[in-house]
Amino acid sequence: MNRQTVVTEALDLLDEVGLETVSTRRLAKRLGVEQPSLYYHFKTKKALLGAMAEAAMAPHADAPLPSPGDDWREWFLENSRSFRRTLLMRRDGARLHAGSTPTGELDRIRHKMAFLVASGVPERHAQMAMLASSRYTVGCVLEEQAEADPPPNSEDLPDDVPVLDHEEAFEAGLALILGGLDQHTAASGPASVAPSPA
Repeated sequence: MNRQTVVTEALDLLDEVGLETVSTRRLAKRLGVEQPSLYYHFKTKKALLGAMAEAAMAPHADAPLPSPGDDWREWFLENSRSFRRTLLMRRDGARLHAGSTPTGELDRIRHKMAFLVASGVPERHAQMAMLASSRYTVGCVLEEQAEADPPPNSEDLPDDVPVLDHEEAFEAGLALILGGLDQHTAASGPASVAPSPA
């Protein structure tokens, strides 16, 4: 048993039982070991959840980074879509990700920010738009995944309650975020590139 095996099995357990029911006791039983054995790899459950969150984000983290010639608007949309698709790959993926610190993502985030600034987006607007898009995406997926498990007494709901198309709603909100960023970028004129922190 190694660290990668523990994380892989923990993610499979997540898909089977949901985040609320994932426990080190269940995971140890699944792995055929005693519970204290897990502490060799992860000192706390929080550390395990952080590793699970990072591993779950691999499809998005491995997506190609933007190149200088790319259209920043198209890239901004696709980056958010990639994030959403990745969160949806795992049961409770948005809840697992929320509050996690993307330690392995920092260089990629810097690259994305530098790309937006080089494309003419003011640095502060780029930061806020990326943050807004990230939180908006997590919120959308939280709602979508919550609906995957029907609430108690859901059969009592009227038949004429409209069914929300989650992807369509996500795209509409994302377009509004991009539209606001585009408008602010045009109003700001040429971007001044701030020096990178040491």
